[in-house]
Amino acid sequence: MKKQRLIQFIIVAALLMLALYINQSDKTVTQPPSTDIKVTKIDGVVLAYTQKKSDVQVEGKGRVVKLLADDMKGAKHQRFLVRYNDQQTLLISHNIDLAPRIDILQVGDIVEFYGEYEYNKKGGIIHWTHHDPGGRHPDGWLRHKEKVYQ
Repeated sequence: MKKQRLIQFIIVAALLMLALYINQSDKTVTQPPSTDIKVTKIDGVVLAYTQKKSDVQVEGKGRVVKLLADDMKGAKHQRFLVRYNDQQTLLISHNIDLAPRIDILQVGDIVEFYGEYEYNKKGGIIHWTHHDPGGRHPDGWLRHKEKVYQ
């Protein structure tokens, strides 16, 4: 009898956990109309930023707010800032030795990304937005105006 009650308890607990997970994953937070960007409630970038974590693979999108000079020291990187949400900007550091440069990028454009998040107090950095020729790191990418850069 005790074994049967234990099994029933485990089943009920598992169903409650599943219901909580489904309830959380359905919620979204919509940005103000000025950004036209939706952020999911459980968001990898926001979570990594609030927990001050680095080396986290994330996917998202943002509106370009500033174009920066390319970093020409060592591996060359195209750099620009995107507004990710109302509280956070991200520095995108895109290796242009390994992936094509986005030559037509302008302030106001939307850029989608998949890469590695590195924490900093200003909002964070996204890098590894390219293919890894060594195959040791997940391949990242940028998407701008329907074209993928990797």
